[in-house]
Amino acid sequence: MSGPSPVAVTGVGCLCAAGANLAACMESLFKERRHPAPPSSFETAHAIRYPVFEVPEGFFPSEFPEDGQLLRTSRLALAAALEALHDADWNPENLRGLRVGVCIGTTVGSAMNSEEFYRDYRSGKRPEMTPIERFLRSNPAASVARHFGLSGPVQTVVNACSSGTDALGLAASWVRNGLCDVALAGGADELTRVTYNGFASLMIADAKPVRPFDLNRRGLNLGEGAGMLVLESEKTQQARKAKIRSHLLGYGSACDAYHLTAPSPEGLGLRRALDEAMNTADCRPEDIAFVNAHGTGTPDNDRVESQVLDKVLPRTPFLSTKGFTGHTLGAAGAIEAAFTIACMEAGRIPTSAGFAEPDPALPINPISQEVAIEGRAALSQSLAFGGNNAVVIFGKEGLQ
Repeated sequence: MSGPSPVAVTGVGCLCAAGANLAACMESLFKERRHPAPPSSFETAHAIRYPVFEVPEGFFPSEFPEDGQLLRTSRLALAAALEALHDADWNPENLRGLRVGVCIGTTVGSAMNSEEFYRDYRSGKRPEMTPIERFLRSNPAASVARHFGLSGPVQTVVNACSSGTDALGLAASWVRNGLCDVALAGGADELTRVTYNGFASLMIADAKPVRPFDLNRRGLNLGEGAGMLVLESEKTQQARKAKIRSHLLGYGSACDAYHLTAPSPEGLGLRRALDEAMNTADCRPEDIAFVNAHGTGTPDNDRVESQVLDKVLPRTPFLSTKGFTGHTLGAAGAIEAAFTIACMEAGRIPTSAGFAEPDPALPINPISQEVAIEGRAALSQSLAFGGNNAVVIFGKEGLQ
């Protein structure tokens, strides 16, 4: 039985530590360039200065300067959205007569960058309300809709580290069910001192560059960035004869509700999300060219992912791209979706950066060098705090 109809992806944008746009990111991935370093935008009292993947200010387009009007997460979302619209050959003026939705996943969402305001307030002072006004203007999805003058549904998804993937699945359902003609969908998140301290306190941050699936992995490195896709209805895409970069074929989401921060040891939620995505894509294991795994470098996450992939897709090559980007939290699924589409177009996948020594406790391991791929579809998956799991499948053509 055929699943839901595929949704065309006509534009892709990406901004992260690997590059200022998708092309630059892919060059970094295939040339194995990565530059984790201690944070430069904030200080902490930790004895260990855990490396992170920061986005240089010079990566932002001139349209979105640091002017104090918006917080960083919204600026990241706007930059990736602008690239995606240009890639899709959409002039924002031409979108204003259409129903255009915006769906963006985030976790931090700029909510934690007003420490000085809160400190002053708690001490009995009467601080200026400017930081709060800026925060209220900086809902990522609302910022994008407002900047481009869009009038369709607007939704910010906050579902921990699966947020970007879930936003793509939700936006695809909007297009598929006629709620909008076009949707801008993805994820955006910034580095903050609070999240940095939080992951250090959980003892899942690695003092060395992240090593997903490696025997010596010790945890994650945080990152920041944004990824955005333009999704179009068949009617809109055909009317303007737009090029199609990919199709969003399937989406699955499931929560195992096992623990606040750890996945189910058996990967029950991930397995359900994978099965749902494969079923909605009407996809067989042999159709999948590769898997872009969540691959955070934490012991539990990598073990669970390896076990589930061994059961569902044991002969399919997989990798983690977080060795090039760090863990960008709510943006991760969207950035990795952009990479997945670009790798399908290139017919190859880069090495899984940071992986060097196989862990005998893992049933299967990621690739350790660049690999040519064959297949009609590729899969990207996200695991999140709270037991949330989300999976999207992309293909060059509809499989139905």
